Amino acid sequence: MKGTVINTAVISTLLAASTSLAIAAGGAGVVTSDPSKHFDSKGKAPSQFTIDSQNSLRQSLPFDDKRDFEEAQRGFIAAPEYKQIMAEAGNVAWDMGSYDWLLNEGESFDTIHPSLQRQAVLNMAYGLYEVIPDKIYQVRGYDLANISFIKGKTGWIVFDPLTAKETAAAALKFINEQLGERPVVAVVYSHSHADHFGGVRGVIDEADVKSGKVKVIAPEGFMHHAVAENVMAGNAMTRRMFFQYGVLLPRSPYGHVDQSIGKNTAAGNLGLIAPNVTIDKDFVDMTVDGVKMVFQSTPGTEAPAEMNTWFPDMKAFWAAENITGTIHNIYTLRGALVRDALEWSKQINVALYEYGQEADVMFASHSWPRWGNDRIQEVMRAQRDTYAHLNNQVLHLANQGVTINQIHNEYKLPESLVRQWSAHSYHGSEEHNSRAVLNRYLGYWDANPATLMPLSPEDSAPLYVEMMGGSDKILKKGKALFEEGKYFHAIEILNKLVFAESKNQPAKDLLADVYEQIGYQKESPSVRNSFLAAAYELRHGMPTGASPKASGPDMIKGMSTGLWLDFLGVRLDTEKSAGKQYIINFITPDNGEKYLVELSNSALTNIEGVQADKADLTITIDRSELNDVMMGAHSFDDKIKAGKVKIEGDSQVIKDLMSSLVTFTMAFELLPGTLPDTDK
Repeated sequence: MKGTVINTAVISTLLAASTSLAIAAGGAGVVTSDPSKHFDSKGKAPSQFTIDSQNSLRQSLPFDDKRDFEEAQRGFIAAPEYKQIMAEAGNVAWDMGSYDWLLNEGESFDTIHPSLQRQAVLNMAYGLYEVIPDKIYQVRGYDLANISFIKGKTGWIVFDPLTAKETAAAALKFINEQLGERPVVAVVYSHSHADHFGGVRGVIDEADVKSGKVKVIAPEGFMHHAVAENVMAGNAMTRRMFFQYGVLLPRSPYGHVDQSIGKNTAAGNLGLIAPNVTIDKDFVDMTVDGVKMVFQSTPGTEAPAEMNTWFPDMKAFWAAENITGTIHNIYTLRGALVRDALEWSKQINVALYEYGQEADVMFASHSWPRWGNDRIQEVMRAQRDTYAHLNNQVLHLANQGVTINQIHNEYKLPESLVRQWSAHSYHGSEEHNSRAVLNRYLGYWDANPATLMPLSPEDSAPLYVEMMGGSDKILKKGKALFEEGKYFHAIEILNKLVFAESKNQPAKDLLADVYEQIGYQKESPSVRNSFLAAAYELRHGMPTGASPKASGPDMIKGMSTGLWLDFLGVRLDTEKSAGKQYIINFITPDNGEKYLVELSNSALTNIEGVQADKADLTITIDRSELNDVMMGAHSFDDKIKAGKVKIEGDSQVIKDLMSSLVTFTMAFELLPGTLPDTDK
């Protein structure tokens, strides 16, 4: 908008940067390669140290426990003939076949941690599965999450309708083809991550929700958290997803193999229909289409708004994403607020004693069900105890002086939990989760004044390189450490050299070789992907391609006006706004909202429900009209010309504000020397 509130380009950029919503894992365009050879001309085979490590794990881990494989295939009804699902935009939204190389029976890949390979094979379940005959079904392998169907008197009650409209619609079509067509009478969002609500428009129509014909049930705070969790640092989070989720790594034994709670995330149309039923108490009993349910609110666990569900007549427990086939992230590497391991453990404990004593089946939004009360209690206790042990033992060590820079090398899971597959940290890792617990309680500082305000790496690195005798000596020592299998020792010196000499390609290539071997050895795909994606960028620069998308009209409508104004403050260039001061009354009359927006001391703030008697500018626009501008459907000038915006006061104020806003892009380096010269 030229001279009024916000122009289309600014809003489009805001949304691209701010609506990279929280999803349990990321996804993008499908990149495949020949699994028999490395996809990268600079890539290396696993070293003997890596091979020895994998062989040792094959001997020491409890691979004789086959129960997960039996449970993952139990109740299989049918698989579709297709492996790909196309997006409405014409791209491949989902390609289960891109991982078929994992199904070569008896083949062990030395480039994959044996435990991760096991998990990756378990996550190859594809098709329609029966959980309880004639009552509960799941379609698995259509997206990162499972979509679950509860058979009511007249139709389906859908739990967690996947990430994308296209995959959810395909799942509904497939179950109807196999079991007979039934309408969807209700949808339950278990929590506020996009892989659990984004496909809702593939299974229901919003008009039916607004009329009350279809119930959409969600925990308290769902809408706020579904939109808001990643807004403020959304651009940085999306860039970091290139590492954690390996979104542009080829699907290969040398690249992306799994996402721990599923194969990957569908790259289709993400939507959101607001719930018309909110669960606002710790326990809520409800009957929907003849099915009795008890909802257990579990805020502050895997998501800030989440709930489990108990089906008393079926003795079935739905564990949402609180109990799956992995220990989850306490800190997710893409970036998010640190979760509470202790609260997570306590909420599992509540479920164990409320429902776990009598449950006959436990199923969830990821992984596979468990049947039989003894088995259910075993898994619930293993995950409860893993989160509790993580919290308690980290603090036990911290209270004896172990710091955040040491804890990941000190914390160990007890052997009794190591022997239980459900206690393995695929989505998380013991290393980064232990650091997260300590950070939650004590923060990032280790109490050594030398680390409180350190030099930036690019400033300290040249001093290290000089004192170590220059790049040739560092490279020689780095190669020696690499050949000895001392990979983390090699990182310590090679990382300094790369920061000091960002154009030193031999140094970057050697550091990439080190990262690659570490990636091969890691059980957690989040950690594996981070090392392998970093290796690729060091060798070739930041890749281009389709990155994860979580924006769209529904997301924009769901964003509160206050959150949008907050993010304008994040985008403010404080040098350009220095010395400027003004007050704006911002009014959206159709929803009754009023905000006072103030610029002072190079900080842009807002407060809801307050108006200034002597504002420099008053802007009045219906929120429904603002949505159009935010989505890029119309410019603000269009709205002014159409008489949809009212301006009172000094219009120069908004021109100054707009000229002070930064347009975020993902063209920034996570590692030095990885952007094309033209972009620097």
